[in-house]
Amino acid sequence: MPRSNVFFCGDPHGEFGPLIESVQRYRPEAVVLVGDIQAKRPLDEELASILQLTEVWWIPGNHDTDSDTDYDNLFGSGLADRNLDGRVVTIAGVRIAGLGGIFRGQVWMPPEAPRIVSESDYLAQCGKGNYWRDGLPRRHRSTIFPQTYHALWNQRADVLVSHEAPACHPHGFDAIDSLIDVMGVTRAFHGHHHESVIYPGSGSCRIVGLGACAVSTLAGEWVTGVSA
Repeated sequence: MPRSNVFFCGDPHGEFGPLIESVQRYRPEAVVLVGDIQAKRPLDEELASILQLTEVWWIPGNHDTDSDTDYDNLFGSGLADRNLDGRVVTIAGVRIAGLGGIFRGQVWMPPEAPRIVSESDYLAQCGKGNYWRDGLPRRHRSTIFPQTYHALWNQRADVLVSHEAPACHPHGFDAIDSLIDVMGVTRAFHGHHHESVIYPGSGSCRIVGLGACAVSTLAGEWVTGVSA
């Protein structure tokens, strides 16, 4: 993997102080937020003080669709195009893949077979009375659909950032491990569980769990905000 100065930030839940402090002190080339961002203002306004210092990228977490405000301040912000969900982007010389949101049984709860494959399939079944803003219900805009998962399946990446955890976490999923393996990922970062941990014995991939507001380097070294 190329050497790169990229930081990864655990679920902020509206608290951006540790991330801003880390960027101002260490000046990474880029930072990636792994979901549950819940900005109180548009994300570009919350992070205005560091946007000239670093690139900001993100994936959504389940709480980023809790309310219209949570959704709009992220998906409607000036950083809306920095959403990594379902794609691979080369950031600071590193191929980073993103899988935002969580598994929900109404759509797909691995290892069970998917109930619904795509967002369009869900819309065809749920009825227009359940539409939100003429489309997918807000809650399911942070649901992992198989179509998004499989869009990553045929790509390669150095790093995977996901909100859900791989199976090394007690509440993680083998489906995340399978994605790590097939994509050739050697670093993986997840949020959601608010635990800062570097998992032992994870084979050829170093897996890091990010606590709330915790910041880690690409190598898995803690910068600030470690909380269990």
